[in-house]
Amino acid sequence: MRKEECFYVGTVVNKFSFKGELLVKLDTDEPELFIEMESVFIEIGKNLVPFFIERSQLHKSLLLRIKIEDIDDEPAADALMKRDLYLPLSFLPALDGNKFYFHEVINYKMIDTHHGEIGTITGINDMTTQALFVVDHGGAEILIPLNDHFIDNVDRKNKTITVTTPEGLIDLYLT
Repeated sequence: MRKEECFYVGTVVNKFSFKGELLVKLDTDEPELFIEMESVFIEIGKNLVPFFIERSQLHKSLLLRIKIEDIDDEPAADALMKRDLYLPLSFLPALDGNKFYFHEVINYKMIDTHHGEIGTITGINDMTTQALFVVDHGGAEILIPLNDHFIDNVDRKNKTITVTTPEGLIDLYLT
């Protein structure tokens, strides 16, 4: 499995018991979606290695307590500390309406109600306080806040997102 075909689930942050149980900090708003996982890919080096899950349960807020097959002691659990977990993109439930996964809208055209087509979405920058659409406008980069109030329509068929940005935002990049 290639990393490009997967999405990030979370990171192993701690051991739970001396029998190899692990605590995973999930990167989600819906941790209950991950309770029934049968397997998971763990990044070891530059490879995604499959592991089978014997059992799992939620532990406090965004932590998932998991027991992985054949990880039965502390040294085996130590080898998985700080490792990232991934699942295939097919695991994600389909979204409709104006909801979308970040990876889903890459290469969509961005259309502004005032300026028309402004470019192609090349990424989502979620390393800032507010996530931003990164839009290529003829070689220039335009950053547009990913804000529900700005998004008018997500058209999956035509691969476009229509937004209404605050007055002057796009102009900052076009001058």
